[in-house]
Amino acid sequence: MGVGVSENRRAVRVLVRGRVQGVGFRWFVARAARDLAVTGSVRNAEDGSVEVVAAGAAEQVEKLIAALRRGPSQAAVQSVEIDERSPSAAADHTEFEILP
Repeated sequence: MGVGVSENRRAVRVLVRGRVQGVGFRWFVARAARDLAVTGSVRNAEDGSVEVVAAGAAEQVEKLIAALRRGPSQAAVQSVEIDERSPSAAADHTEFEILP
């Protein structure tokens, strides 16, 4: 038998800080996540950061995190804080959505 699906899945909650609101960051994240077949959501947080919840193949989630570190051209990412989550906890997401 090969490697089980759960073994190469990864789920994270990421807080991105810097100039990340009002610069198209949520749409940038959603496009990247959908291109990578990663599920979850992105939203603006009250403190000015952007919160991303993402789950998918570990390699694809890592690519999404790399994209979060860059951001869109108008953004200025200062920090990226990653909290690992249980992949099964993110199983309720079937697509990637932009939240307010």
